[in-house]
Amino acid sequence: MELMNGLLTRRSVRQYQNKPIDKETIKRIIKAAQHSPTAHNRQPWEFLVIEDREFMAELRHIQRWTSFAKDAACVIIVCGDIEKSFSRNKEDEQWTFIDVDCAIATQSLMLAAWAEGIGSCYCGAAPMQKVVDALRQKLNLPQNIRPFAIVPLGYPLEAPKQPDDRFDEAKIRWIEKI
Repeated sequence: MELMNGLLTRRSVRQYQNKPIDKETIKRIIKAAQHSPTAHNRQPWEFLVIEDREFMAELRHIQRWTSFAKDAACVIIVCGDIEKSFSRNKEDEQWTFIDVDCAIATQSLMLAAWAEGIGSCYCGAAPMQKVVDALRQKLNLPQNIRPFAIVPLGYPLEAPKQPDDRFDEAKIRWIEKI
């Protein structure tokens, strides 16, 4: 799939065929996500590939907008290792790039899936602390691993409906000189 076409046609998919995704395809998708840029090239992400049908069905009790995940081929939980993230923790300055790095990787993951003919849907974990904590507990994750996104993957049951063109020139401001 040509990149611009993929960017313009990728849509959230919530209905999937009953068809597994082979591990090599999942690895290619994750490889693309791992080529995403990160602050100071720290690459703090981890990808949990979950194929457990029971977990996928119960996921809606952890993050309520994931009820359709039960029908996905798998769910990938994009996590960030807080200890590896570029961050600052001083008296006058506290920040981390963990969520930014994971967001970029998640977008790359979804675009790579779409290039393989696989649908996905972004479902947030962070910044919802209750979801983050519940996923940490359910998956037995250490405190330094922050679940960021829940991404169900599967072959679409039907072609996703394409919206009207979203381009809005009114949202562009040209600044020629400051």
